[in-house]
Amino acid sequence: MSLGVPASDSVLQRSASSDGNQPPPQSPEEDDRKIRRREKNRVAAQRSRKKQTQKADKLHEEYECLEQENTSLKREIGKLTDEMKHLSEVLKDHEKICPLLHCSMNFVTIPRPDALTSCLPR
Repeated sequence: MSLGVPASDSVLQRSASSDGNQPPPQSPEEDDRKIRRREKNRVAAQRSRKKQTQKADKLHEEYECLEQENTSLKREIGKLTDEMKHLSEVLKDHEKICPLLHCSMNFVTIPRPDALTSCLPR
């Protein structure tokens, strides 16, 4: 290298200073601080995981409720569709016999009371 230090010496110096197995010596205060920091971090990580689990549980419950509501609404749609078909058939049957629809005076805007009562079931 350019500093006049043999290449093998500079590699040895770097490996000795960056060796991950031997941390630099620390005072007892630094050790205590490190232990407290790790404990605080562990507690924060537990709290974060718990919060994440609670959020996932809440979302799952909401999903279940929405699925039930969706099923119920689909059932109601089916019932209403059946009712609409039935009422359409009743209307078609009624239109065949309704005297108001077959009356020659359909242009009258206010129907006569007697014509209305003849259409009502007895």
